[in-house]
Amino acid sequence: MITYHQQHIEDLSIFYREAGDPSKPTMLLLHGFPSASHMFRDLMPALENHFHLIAPDLPGFGQSSSPDHDEFIYSFKHLSEVMTAFLQELHLTSFYMYVFDYGAPIGYYIALDHPGWIRGIISQNGNAYQEGLGSKWTTRQDFWDHPTQAKRDSYRTAFAPETIKSQYLTGTQPNRVAPDGYMLDIAYTHTPDYAERQLDLIFDYQNNVKAYPLFQQYFREYQPQLLAVWGKNDPSFIPAGAEAFKHDDANVEVDLLDTGHFALETHAQTIAQLIIQFFNK
Repeated sequence: MITYHQQHIEDLSIFYREAGDPSKPTMLLLHGFPSASHMFRDLMPALENHFHLIAPDLPGFGQSSSPDHDEFIYSFKHLSEVMTAFLQELHLTSFYMYVFDYGAPIGYYIALDHPGWIRGIISQNGNAYQEGLGSKWTTRQDFWDHPTQAKRDSYRTAFAPETIKSQYLTGTQPNRVAPDGYMLDIAYTHTPDYAERQLDLIFDYQNNVKAYPLFQQYFREYQPQLLAVWGKNDPSFIPAGAEAFKHDDANVEVDLLDTGHFALETHAQTIAQLIIQFFNK
């Protein structure tokens, strides 16, 4: 059974979903853009007999607090610091970590700062290598290198309903993706200041790319068990990013699934079985 909670961290209220027996190993589930913890709605029931599951909404997303971007630093490092405080408040200092999209750099920053907390990692289209960046990132690099207001404004299309819907449907088989996830994501785009805080994160993503060597050093030094399960038809984070983990970590399994960016929308049961098998070896 999934239950729903709020945890206060300073002036923020962090919403999270919880399932499973707290006496079992904990798994932290970190969502991506433009979603929130509802992206795990099918995975959590499939894993709750094996893990204690915690899936928060990041600040600025879903049901968590979304301070005005003029009053809160929307950077991935800052979000990782808030999530670290969240984990400490819940006394969670030993856990597996499922990271996806935006949740990946946030999770990797946590691992850098607290390597002893991490029991293992599931990276689902959660990139940490230049090889994994799809073609769209060339345009973003130009924005990062030569930022202008006009370029910033051009990324408002990332929040258009058709763009979000396309993120869910691209690379998937026809009639396999329910509208529930993308319609809720679209609804959240109408919250106050949504575009500005998300534009701040798009600009800050460059710092994640700059941190890739640090993430890779973590993999080399600590050799975590890492399951890279990837929607292989994802145009944003391409399969080479999954294979690249093997360069640095000897404890990697790569599974490429015939689906897109939001692989859980079509393959939640498959991914759950891969997780259970991998960590029970």
